[in-house]
Amino acid sequence: MGEQPIFSTRAHVFQIDPNTKKNWVPTSKHAVTVSYFFDSTRNVYRIISLDGSKAIINSTVTPNMTFTKTSQKFGQWADSRANTVYGLGFSSESHLSKFAEKFAEFKEAARLAKEKSQEKTELTSTPSQGGAVKRNVLPVNKPGKKKESAPGDLQSPLTSESINGTDEDRVIANTPKHTEARAEPSQNALPFSHSSSSINKHWEAELAALKGNNAKLTAALLESTANVKQWKQQLGAYQEEAERLHKRVTELECVSGQTTVIKSQKTELNRTIEELELALKAKEEELERLKAEVESANEFKFQKDSLTQKLKESESRNLTLEAQLSDLEQRLESSQLEREAYRKSLRSLLELLDSKIFELTELRDTLAKLLEGS
Repeated sequence: MGEQPIFSTRAHVFQIDPNTKKNWVPTSKHAVTVSYFFDSTRNVYRIISLDGSKAIINSTVTPNMTFTKTSQKFGQWADSRANTVYGLGFSSESHLSKFAEKFAEFKEAARLAKEKSQEKTELTSTPSQGGAVKRNVLPVNKPGKKKESAPGDLQSPLTSESINGTDEDRVIANTPKHTEARAEPSQNALPFSHSSSSINKHWEAELAALKGNNAKLTAALLESTANVKQWKQQLGAYQEEAERLHKRVTELECVSGQTTVIKSQKTELNRTIEELELALKAKEEELERLKAEVESANEFKFQKDSLTQKLKESESRNLTLEAQLSDLEQRLESSQLEREAYRKSLRSLLELLDSKIFELTELRDTLAKLLEGS
């Protein structure tokens, strides 16, 4: 399964200044995701944080680590492997407390995993050491055998376990050759008592063969020691390369582990963008409607101005007409007064004419009577 995130939170990441060892240097411009990862294949807990594609925290939780709360929202821990001190600034005290609880929990889990690993190592190393001792013991021919059997000792395998064993193993590997070689003559002394000279020659040949085997084994041991040093150097280089590759794989796995979160955030952002586009479209439609209303309002304003101008002209005409009307009324009133005066003068003239006519009538009648009387 590889490494899987088991707890995540957000915080501002800091590292101690490597020069002063006092000041904090921010490694992230804003709050980033800080996650605990668990590697089930190696039983290892790690704290990982990425700022984009850059790993700003890559710290393996070990039993000797301690997370310290320095304030209500800030905590720190020292990583001896990375030779630095990490600091985290949280948005609230509850987030800091939760992170500290998880740190203590995974620290205890790392301690238990280390103890189990040591127990397994001890159980597996004990049988392998016993097997190495057995393989280092070389068989020695008995005196009753032929001399040609001596080269069979050289065909025993020189494994890395026998060559790289402890000093005690090497003593065990070399000592039995002489003890067994000396024990055999005592057991077979009676059958070969009549041929002591042949026994001495046989033992001299056996001793020479053992010395040759010992010289060859010494040379092989020296050569294997030199090879072991070279292998250790190569192994150290391979381990460093493997650690570097493992860190790179972890960073890539962390990035891939956050891909789901990034996808969900991307989906949410796309949904938000669609909603904003719809809202923007609605606002644009409303803006077009308002523009149309403004244009109609401008048209209405123009019509209003035109009507106002016409109204003003009508009012001025009305004033002119009212002035003319009042003038005509005054003229009419004066003409009526003149006519009334004319009528009065006519009446007076008629009355005067009637009186004159009556006088003339009387005068005529008088003249007529005078004529008749004359």
